[in-house]
Amino acid sequence: MFATNPDWLTADWPAPAKVKTLTTTRKGGVSEAPYDSFNLGTHVGDLPEHVSLNRETLRRFVPEEPAWLSQVHGTCVVDAAQVAETPVEADASFSRTPDTVCVIMTADCLPVLLTSRDGSVVGAAHAGWRGLCDGVIEATVNAMNEPAANLMAWLGPAIGPDAFEVGAEVRAAFMAHDPAAAQAFTDIGEGKFLADIYALARQRLAALGINEVYGGDFCTVIDRERFFSYRRDRTTGRMASLIWIEP
Repeated sequence: MFATNPDWLTADWPAPAKVKTLTTTRKGGVSEAPYDSFNLGTHVGDLPEHVSLNRETLRRFVPEEPAWLSQVHGTCVVDAAQVAETPVEADASFSRTPDTVCVIMTADCLPVLLTSRDGSVVGAAHAGWRGLCDGVIEATVNAMNEPAANLMAWLGPAIGPDAFEVGAEVRAAFMAHDPAAAQAFTDIGEGKFLADIYALARQRLAALGINEVYGGDFCTVIDRERFFSYRRDRTTGRMASLIWIEP
């Protein structure tokens, strides 16, 4: 029903045909450097008219206006069908309503898309390290109200394991939840570690009983041609990951 921009991504997973996904890249828009060119974030300093034009372009690829959120690196999950024009503070959404578009924005944080095997419910979570550690994936799965064994996940573009340098406090926070999280950190000396956010997400999903996990082979920092990266550039745009159910 809707075309796909060749510069953008779709989830590579065996979801039902009626479950549609889209992840934008930095290509295909009108924003000027350092937001070049398909910035969708209204909060990063880009010209509002450029963001508006980019969102109008995106709107042509989805059935309804996406249920935009005001993301705060938390664990609040909302029903996308209940999101009004004014974005609510939340970091994840779910939907059982056809044509209602769940959306989250990222520029290094991990976008996690979820669907049930029958396509009756979908979800999208913004999993930066803090939200991931605090349980945003668990909260999203809980809100979807579907047995975890019936769910699958796709991990979209995020900061890769060779670029995500963190302090010991981040490692300690994850290990306080599960000591096995230590496997996702590489000691590089002087109290610093390289963190694998994809591995950490897979651990959380597996603990819930979700073992059908796809994606997770991107790096927003290294692939500067395709992706925005806050860690790399600080002042930069935002990409969107979207999921919805066709009627």
